[in-house]
Amino acid sequence: MAETDLYLPVKRHLEAQGYAVKSEVKGCDVVAVRGSEPPVIVELKAALTLKLLYQAVERLTVAEHVYIAIARPKRGVGAPALKLCRRLGLGLIIVTAAGSLEVLADPVPYAPRTNTRKRGLLLKEFNARSGDPNLGGSTRKPLMTAYRQDALKCAGHLAEQGPARVRDVKAATRVDRAPGIFRDNVYGWFAKVERGVYGLTDVGRAALLRYGGDLSG
Repeated sequence: MAETDLYLPVKRHLEAQGYAVKSEVKGCDVVAVRGSEPPVIVELKAALTLKLLYQAVERLTVAEHVYIAIARPKRGVGAPALKLCRRLGLGLIIVTAAGSLEVLADPVPYAPRTNTRKRGLLLKEFNARSGDPNLGGSTRKPLMTAYRQDALKCAGHLAEQGPARVRDVKAATRVDRAPGIFRDNVYGWFAKVERGVYGLTDVGRAALLRYGGDLSG
């Protein structure tokens, strides 16, 4: 669908609500006015693009209610795209090839609710991590998390002392979650020697060499 194909369905929708509608007014694709109310602006694009979002945000300087209207995507509008429009305070209209129209979001101020659980997990990881071992923006190598740091501490103890009891490793390294680290063996670094006693695998030794024993960054 061309952008011009979107205009008439949008115009009819607004006129049905009592608006007078005109196109291409001072750079705005669609302007609708109803009595003495503030104008409503709609920007038309065949697809949702960053340029369209920039354009629509700029329109918020002259109108409180700004919509973007796009042709219906083959795979539908994803939740992240809809969330972004709401976060920006923009309305979103979908137009089909048959000329029908669906309003997915109205332009209202966005006030996200704080997810206290996620914030708690964020601060827990921040406070548990030793130093700043990662480089911001890294995507192609394993991140040094607080959990990995604790696992390396346990592995380092075994490398120095040989197979040891979990309780002794916990006491020596002061890693409270050592029992869970050995039990889950997420990285494959540990091998059970006997009940409550673990040794280091070749994978664990390689990990210690890879990270160089530097747990703090």
